[in-house]
Amino acid sequence: MSASRSLIVGSLAMGWTWEGKAGPYLMWGRWRDNTMNLEKRIQVARGEQPADLVIKGAKLVNVFSGEIYPNDIAIEEDRIVGLGPYEGRAIFDATGLYAAPGFIDAHIHLESSCLMVPEFARAAVPLGTTTVITDPHEIANVMGLAGISYMLDSSQNLPLNIFYMLPSCVPATEMETSGARLDAKDLVPLLEDQRVLGLAEMMNYPGVLARNPGVLAKLSLAQNRMIDGHAPGLSGRNLSAYIATGIRSDHECTLLEEAMEKLRLGMHVLIREGSVAKNLKALLPAVTSANSHRFGFVSDDRYPTDLLEEGHLNGLLRKAVALGLPPV
Repeated sequence: MSASRSLIVGSLAMGWTWEGKAGPYLMWGRWRDNTMNLEKRIQVARGEQPADLVIKGAKLVNVFSGEIYPNDIAIEEDRIVGLGPYEGRAIFDATGLYAAPGFIDAHIHLESSCLMVPEFARAAVPLGTTTVITDPHEIANVMGLAGISYMLDSSQNLPLNIFYMLPSCVPATEMETSGARLDAKDLVPLLEDQRVLGLAEMMNYPGVLARNPGVLAKLSLAQNRMIDGHAPGLSGRNLSAYIATGIRSDHECTLLEEAMEKLRLGMHVLIREGSVAKNLKALLPAVTSANSHRFGFVSDDRYPTDLLEEGHLNGLLRKAVALGLPPV
């Protein structure tokens, strides 16, 4: 159970390397501090010490059990450590309110919002979005590595958790003129950033099927990480070949039959409802209680007027519930 920043907290340990430049003394210090944090969490969870914050009187939307019921929430630093009656150094009265997990947009191009990253965060967080996974494909096609570095730098210390997938197709096609070209070797240094999760949508599915060396090099680079797909209309043995390279998701489905085929082959199907492509109504019938864990909602692109008038994932979920999706 984690509060809105839990992904960052949980990923810190993954970033530790015993061979790192920091050396063994700094690593020991981090290990010691982490142990102290764990001790504090245990004490607070057991009620031996007050929590930093207790949210009282809320109706808890428990997505683990599918229930909605009154409960208090104890938070220590940026982690939920317990549910039920707790003492806290600070109390937030949530009487009459619902407490629900924050929304995660699993695929978005932040550049399409036409907002600086901090301004996007300022717009999205009040709408319930706590995490986005972005592909800086658009700025990379204009500015290359400098554009990606800018996005990484400008997304630090925000109330929104922002993770990255590295652009797989810069330029998008060989038929266009772009401001940069990124090969597999250019992406290697970026993988050291703990916010980089893997390789973004592999749009060049013809290159995958043709075993293009440059495409395969990028896929090889991310074999131990997440690789997102982009394969509209791909089916049959070609789809199987595409998936065989380690690509695990697709957000380009427009037809119910297409989504079901990809689902049956083990892909995560990300249902897109953004400012441009709108596939929710066509694909939602594929979602059942048995397979809902294989689906996700994404916006892909969200224009500022739509953020203002319709919201972000909160607006998408509102539509989904109106179309018959159970709210919990």
